[in-house]
Amino acid sequence: MPIRWKLRIAAAQREAWTGTDLQRLLRERAGVEMSLPSVWALLTKQPRQVELETLAAPCQALDCTPNELFEIDTAPVASPAPARRRSTAGGSTPAKQRSLRPA
Repeated sequence: MPIRWKLRIAAAQREAWTGTDLQRLLRERAGVEMSLPSVWALLTKQPRQVELETLAAPCQALDCTPNELFEIDTAPVASPAPARRRSTAGGSTPAKQRSLRPA
């Protein structure tokens, strides 16, 4: 299930063009102090995982919802094809197994 991180787009839509802009908003509106390299990483890299507090801070700073920060591809994944039964050598079918129950 592919996930697309869209923090940079959400920030730009609110005229936070740089890491410094977002860092200031995080401090002023969310009360979160983050180093500039950490803010820059959030803006420019696809995170593998995000803690809820980390996700909530940009939402509060940018006045947005988590849905504006990431997009999940929910297209159905194709099911694997069922395994086909192999034929035995010579094209004959395997012998029928006998039941162990009395008749």
